[in-house]
Amino acid sequence: MLTREIKELFEKQASLYDFTNTFLSVGIDDLWRKRVAQSLCLPNNARVADIATGTAEVAIHIAKQNPTVKIVGLDFSPNMLKFGNKKITKFHYNNILLLSGDATALPFQKNSFDALTIVFGIRNIINREQALEEFYSVLTPQGQLVIMEFGFPEAPLFRSLYLFYFNHLLPWIGNLLVSSDHAYSYLRDSVHKFPSPEKFMEILRSVGFKKIQRVSFTGGIVDLFKAFKE
Repeated sequence: MLTREIKELFEKQASLYDFTNTFLSVGIDDLWRKRVAQSLCLPNNARVADIATGTAEVAIHIAKQNPTVKIVGLDFSPNMLKFGNKKITKFHYNNILLLSGDATALPFQKNSFDALTIVFGIRNIINREQALEEFYSVLTPQGQLVIMEFGFPEAPLFRSLYLFYFNHLLPWIGNLLVSSDHAYSYLRDSVHKFPSPEKFMEILRSVGFKKIQRVSFTGGIVDLFKAFKE
């Protein structure tokens, strides 16, 4: 799928994005995003970039955990940002700024962020290595990169049950909820096409990141990757 088509997909489902995520994950998705915020080790007044911020759920969790930080959320979908801004205004998160932009050409200066997060977004970027190079560039020395992405359970029985749900039930229910014939079929296909954890960690190393760690949650349904810029 082309970048333009992926953008159109998110533009169309923006109004239902939070609801469908919560419904299809039975609410666990909020805990996953909270784990990302908890994984950050930030000094007072740190600057954080949240890429593919969507409706700003991760940015809000980071703000809750770290009230003194400044957070910039960036996404290529104006509609997703519109719903994110509504939440930010409603709950008075004055330390979050949302911008529309391209993850492969970040509108930020080099060495300007202490941490960068991207949650369930890296697999939607066609030129993934270029985006990772941009992430590396805008991080300060010793800056943290935290990426969360879908994976697959390793325990045989749980893996079989999950794959039946993920491959068959989730796309059907998700497409029905958002009145689409391909939105959640795309999600399924994009997760299957994403590199294995080992391969993805190799890509992070090739860009220059060090001290790369991986932690799995919910039996392997999601992976959290943490890495540092030298």
